[in-house]
Amino acid sequence: MFGTLPHHGFEPIGDDCTVLSMGDDALVMTTDMLVEDVHFLRAASTAEEVGRKSLMVNLSDVAAMGATPVATLLSLSLPESAQGEWSEAFMRGYYDASREAGVALVGGDTTASRDRISINVVAIGRVQGANIKRRSAAKVGDIIAVTGKLGTSSKGLVDIMFGDLDTVAAKHHRVAQARIAEGVWLGGRTEVHAMMDISDGIASDINHIMELSKVGAEIELSTIPTDYDIRYATTGGEDYELLLTVDAASFDRVAEALKEATGTMLTAIGRITDSGELQWLENGAPATVDLKGFTHF
Repeated sequence: MFGTLPHHGFEPIGDDCTVLSMGDDALVMTTDMLVEDVHFLRAASTAEEVGRKSLMVNLSDVAAMGATPVATLLSLSLPESAQGEWSEAFMRGYYDASREAGVALVGGDTTASRDRISINVVAIGRVQGANIKRRSAAKVGDIIAVTGKLGTSSKGLVDIMFGDLDTVAAKHHRVAQARIAEGVWLGGRTEVHAMMDISDGIASDINHIMELSKVGAEIELSTIPTDYDIRYATTGGEDYELLLTVDAASFDRVAEALKEATGTMLTAIGRITDSGELQWLENGAPATVDLKGFTHF
């Protein structure tokens, strides 16, 4: 519907952030919403944890573009039960995470709601234009890779739903951590082509890269880094790790240098193909599995 309207220098929808070029540099901007009982349970999370997560899930999108986050805007819709003590604790969590990331809060809005909390954040980052990583830049033959381990957040949500609030996975789910340093570092590497963050599970998110890059993908299930069942690692959301494609000849060098620079592991899990389709492999052979990522509706 909006494709025919002027964009005034902003790139169209499709990446983790929109981009506004400013000479050699660019601003990237994104927005994300968290709704009570959809993205968090008030009884299972502290207000400080919700404040931190609200910021970090947005900074993850900025990092996925190879950009350094610089500012946010925050809007809150609060029922009476969340006004006062809860909102003050929420802001402490948001402040602590902002201070950690070196990000300013430069505006926002507050309003009352009938019974549930809604949180909306706009995040802004800055990056050299040559360092921007887009979903459309994957090349046939690239290695598909992920940072860290996958599936912990999804397993944590299951633990929380069953009342196990103190497991390692449950705590991980409640307190998101954006890969800011890793995103900026990877943004500076020309061997890294496409990149995005993992918010809905790789079974869903790899399709965004495939669609915009007009490529296919093969993913080897046995290589996916996880401490839990492979379904958590492929279909579960809210990992906020980075999913990227890297020139095959350079992958080992990039992975070693990233580990040295940030301490974060980069694992090869597959390869970009020209098939236009996603193929799951198990020990090199086609796997007969039905894996689908999180969908919002």
